[in-house]
Amino acid sequence: MTTRPLNIVIACGGTGGHLFPGIAVAQQLRKQGHRPILLISRKEVDAEASSKYGDLEFHSIPAIAKPPTLSLRMPAFLWKLFTTYTSCKKLLRQEKADVVLGMGGFTSLPPCKAAHALGLRSYVHDSNAMPGKSNRLTARWCTKVLVGMKEAVQHFPGSSCAVVGTPVRDEIRNLPTAAEARQRLGLPQGKPVILVTGGSQGARNLNSLLIEAAKADPEVHYLVIAGRIDYERVNDLAGGAPNITVLGFCADMPAAYAAADGVIARSGASTLTELSIIGKACLLVPYPFAADDHQTHNARAFSDHGAAVLIQQADLTVQKVHDFVHATALNPEARTAMENAMRALARPDAAVDIARTILGE
Repeated sequence: MTTRPLNIVIACGGTGGHLFPGIAVAQQLRKQGHRPILLISRKEVDAEASSKYGDLEFHSIPAIAKPPTLSLRMPAFLWKLFTTYTSCKKLLRQEKADVVLGMGGFTSLPPCKAAHALGLRSYVHDSNAMPGKSNRLTARWCTKVLVGMKEAVQHFPGSSCAVVGTPVRDEIRNLPTAAEARQRLGLPQGKPVILVTGGSQGARNLNSLLIEAAKADPEVHYLVIAGRIDYERVNDLAGGAPNITVLGFCADMPAAYAAADGVIARSGASTLTELSIIGKACLLVPYPFAADDHQTHNARAFSDHGAAVLIQQADLTVQKVHDFVHATALNPEARTAMENAMRALARPDAAVDIARTILGE
């Protein structure tokens, strides 16, 4: 049982799917009087996303993704991994860390291994139904593995596991009204709105198809978050169509969710967690190049319960987009059934459960 405030290092950089759940845990720990210290990567996406949270403490570390095992880049990767590991040991000592929590990916491996070397308790969280290779490796140095979906437990046979869900930030729990959200985003009040978001890994093909679908569906307004890299191309494709709003990045996702009658998205675990908490009807289009096809595993965990429609990118057509929009998202009975199924899969106390576990309570 914890009797004093602890210094808790949370490694959570690299993608929004790692960063935002880490921020959610940090927010919970601060409420309980502890000091969270968040380690993020040096990617621009981490710097921009974390800039919204001035009350939290961030440090960047030079973590990089693992190349293919036989790649010529492997020696450089191993050297970077080693130097990051040694710098993490130094940081853990300097900050008098008591506990380390990794939120997944190779940003988590060095600090968790460093914690193990220093005799500290360490934990790794995996939010996917099919855990990543880096987390399966990191688990060997961890006190316990925390998973977002029960389907993941079987992939950690040598570890003590706890199913805790995936935490969401405070602002996702407190959405504005649809009218307020649409006003904030400059969206029409009198039309149904469909949110399209491809996630941080990109969605060039998905963006192109959705713009085509939107142009053929003028009675519905499409809010397309295209990603910075694809923004100019997608905006050009939209051609100023009055029923399409294209953003490169949305700093106000609570408003984007609140404004939408339905969502078309990739099936990253963090996105699915947020959609289940708020209860949104969604069409899931897994990122086809995700490691171990983990986004398809995630999507099936929801579609099998009637909480989402799953269509692979290769099978997606304009007609199938319109079928989802008009037969589900804009059909009150079908939408309500899917929203209820979504909420049934939510674990709203995930941040509390993770905090309780890492605090040893």
